[in-house]
Amino acid sequence: MTESIHNVSVVPEGDGVEVKRLFPLQGFMNYDPFVLWDHFNIGPGRGFPDHPHRGFEAITYMFDGGMNHKDNLGNESFVTPGGAQRFTAGSGMVHSEMPAEEGDSNGIQLWINLPKRLKQIEPGYQQVDDNQFPVKTIEGGRVKILVGENSPLQLKTEVIYQHVQLEKDAAYELALKPGMRGIVYVMAGQINTAQSLVSADQALFVEDSLTLKINAKEHSEFMICMGMPHAEPIRQYGPFVD
Repeated sequence: MTESIHNVSVVPEGDGVEVKRLFPLQGFMNYDPFVLWDHFNIGPGRGFPDHPHRGFEAITYMFDGGMNHKDNLGNESFVTPGGAQRFTAGSGMVHSEMPAEEGDSNGIQLWINLPKRLKQIEPGYQQVDDNQFPVKTIEGGRVKILVGENSPLQLKTEVIYQHVQLEKDAAYELALKPGMRGIVYVMAGQINTAQSLVSADQALFVEDSLTLKINAKEHSEFMICMGMPHAEPIRQYGPFVD
């Protein structure tokens, strides 16, 4: 197993928004097949007005508050806490994401690259509400499955995406397919693997392993995001990934 730990960097985005970003950053642009990872907390009156995208898919997953989505495909919806939206930019789309009008809206946006053969597919949109996601209760914890294992949220890339909560001293083990790589991002608490100790606002990058074993040093909440790389160059130009 190969592991490395990265800290988030706070960067400006959109209209008056600051995000905790894992990548893309100078010196660490992406982690095939993943293009962007932003943990945002947005107050009313800020957000992401109309802007274009192409060449990738994105998931916006909400912890608190909500997100208004509107696009040039005719989709208009509001994502509530625990829900997610997925858009497939494909050949190109224009959308906006604006937070709830009261309180803070807290969530994660993840971009997943499309393979070259799918860069020009028709754009699309999907919303999945909190109660539609499968949830597994494990000893000392809870695992919500956002992508994979009977989740209705669909991507063009093979991905495992989970929201995990563990009590102190509880453990979680996840089987991986050969070749998968990805991220364990800690929002609260502290976790460890056989090699690494990871705290809040840090992420563990993992590859070359068939099993991911995580122990909670204290009550912890984290995201697991593993994917099958495309082994193709990722060329990101702002909102476009060619």
